[in-house]
Amino acid sequence: MKSRYQVDPVGEVTAEVGKYLIRIKSEYLDALNNLEGFSHLQIVWWGHLTEGISKEGFLRFDRLYKKGPEGIGVFATRSPVRPNPLLVSTIDVERIDFGKGLIHTSFIDAEDGSPVLDVKPYHLMERVKECKVPKWCSHWPSWYEDSADFNWEEEINTPS
Repeated sequence: MKSRYQVDPVGEVTAEVGKYLIRIKSEYLDALNNLEGFSHLQIVWWGHLTEGISKEGFLRFDRLYKKGPEGIGVFATRSPVRPNPLLVSTIDVERIDFGKGLIHTSFIDAEDGSPVLDVKPYHLMERVKECKVPKWCSHWPSWYEDSADFNWEEEINTPS
């Protein structure tokens, strides 16, 4: 049985060179109440640029990561091409303009115009003390702040 769900974006991503914003729609401005004080947020967004792309061939990758396994399922990746392009990014909060509904951040890995479905505060309790990952990705950064300086191009196989 195939179900259909409807989501209504609460805003969208603005991603310009060196400038990243989450623009919250005016009808959702009250939802920003008491968000000040959180240094990081989780942004749930829709990978709209993958709509219309056939998912055939994207459920399992032959060799996505250079140091990864020979075959890897999409659920073991952060690929935006997935059965439902529902994506989550943790962002740092530079500042929030509550009157205009603008959340300023140094970076988000979403494209300009990506629909934002939800905004959630990042809490310390979301960390996991005994988090384990497979050996092929155990050398990846352990902390959000370190991921910006990591050489991701050395990790991912690009199609020839």
